[in-house]
Amino acid sequence: MLYTSTRNKNIKVSAAQAIAQGISEEGGLFVPCELPQFTLDKIGTMVDMTYIQRAKTVLKEFLTDFTDEELDYCVNGAYAADKFSSKKIAPVVNVNGNENILELWHGPTCAFKDMALQLLPYLMTVSAKKTADGKTIVILVATSGDTGKAALEGFKDVENTKILVFYPVDGVSPMQKLQMTTQEGENVAVCAINGNFDDAQSSVKSIFTNDEIKAQLAKKNMMFSSANSINWGRLVPQIVYYFSAYADLVEQGKITLGDEINVVVPTGNFGNILAGYYAKKMGLPIKKLVCASNSNNILTDFLKSGEYDKNRQFYTTTSPSMDILISSNLERLLYHMSGEDDTLVVDLMNKLSTDGRYVITEELMHSIQAVFDAGFCDEKSVFDTIHKYEKEYNYLCDTHTAVAVKVYENYVAETGDDIPTVVDSTASPYKFSKSVLCAVNSDDNCTLDEFDTVDELNRVTGADVPAPLKALKNKQVRFTDVCDKENMSEMVFKLLEL
Repeated sequence: MLYTSTRNKNIKVSAAQAIAQGISEEGGLFVPCELPQFTLDKIGTMVDMTYIQRAKTVLKEFLTDFTDEELDYCVNGAYAADKFSSKKIAPVVNVNGNENILELWHGPTCAFKDMALQLLPYLMTVSAKKTADGKTIVILVATSGDTGKAALEGFKDVENTKILVFYPVDGVSPMQKLQMTTQEGENVAVCAINGNFDDAQSSVKSIFTNDEIKAQLAKKNMMFSSANSINWGRLVPQIVYYFSAYADLVEQGKITLGDEINVVVPTGNFGNILAGYYAKKMGLPIKKLVCASNSNNILTDFLKSGEYDKNRQFYTTTSPSMDILISSNLERLLYHMSGEDDTLVVDLMNKLSTDGRYVITEELMHSIQAVFDAGFCDEKSVFDTIHKYEKEYNYLCDTHTAVAVKVYENYVAETGDDIPTVVDSTASPYKFSKSVLCAVNSDDNCTLDEFDTVDELNRVTGADVPAPLKALKNKQVRFTDVCDKENMSEMVFKLLEL
């Protein structure tokens, strides 16, 4: 299988090249030239498989330049039993009727990013040996919270790699900040920026495509790559868990093979829900993909109207991983849905860069709306939903999952479309313990420090505290740097000690 760029479809590269490079030279994102097709019979064979076996079944269709031995090395290493707190890796939990929660946070950093970022370092290492001529790969990451820690944990002390993570100084939860600033490893560095996630992401993209900076790195036998979902190697593992969730629902008797399901995803950068779109296009019986936004509801507005406009108020919410106004992976969807019109994509991305907005044609909008629905959830509804699910269903969800759950409820109420549904749960509630405790209990305990809050939430709900979060309590903070967004390129060189 070959990969091309959303901004120049004349480009053709291997999977290894796409993963090692991260982003195309002209700023486009790599996408597969074609999608493998899975019949119902093939999906049916996955029902009795382990998660590792399911991952290999899906990934080998995309990583055709990897040998079976290389794929085994990558997948077995990523999803080893000692890394995940659930034997199922990504278990599906029935909460109420046709509502099924896909728990994607049982990995070492307690967020869904582990599902991909435990695998990406293995994919990157194999890809670099094939394509990068022994260069040191510099992983450059912008994070709204979870990607940063998951990438740091995945790449720590991986040979011939360095990883630099930038996060918005006031845009992550206290637990997320602690996870990053206490990170172990000799090849890691972390820096806060004065700005929001979009500022960090835009600066990272700019650094990626800066020829002068790339030339300076090349002199030191280094090259940039990405652990954000702009990297195909970050996105492709996420396709796996939609097939796995469907197989689990069949195994549990919630559906019969061939039945359609809906999927609801709390969405920021559009990668998680885009993986669901790829699964649908590959043959997985998904009826609707429901995009759930928080108060930064730019995606809801776009999916309802066809206008993408980032010239709006930015909200810092209790679901910070979704506090995003520039959803990078939407570019991939526009490329596919427009009939692979790279000229259109370039035009739309230029308008977004210069004007902060673009409008798609009515025809393209209708094509997207045939597959996607959307809704958003304000802060009060987030708290009300967490409270309701803990009290009525004895299910404790984090702030991001609560956004998806509430949007799911609204979608069913508005459409009557109550078929079996998978709702992505993207983080442990203990990563956002202060907000979750205030929602479950009352405002009386909202002044406790982070770890007293964790203990109180555990006392009130009885929900287990993940071991990796417990272990943070006495860890030493290693990284305290803060820079302005305009100075991120200088900080890159400082962190690399160049």
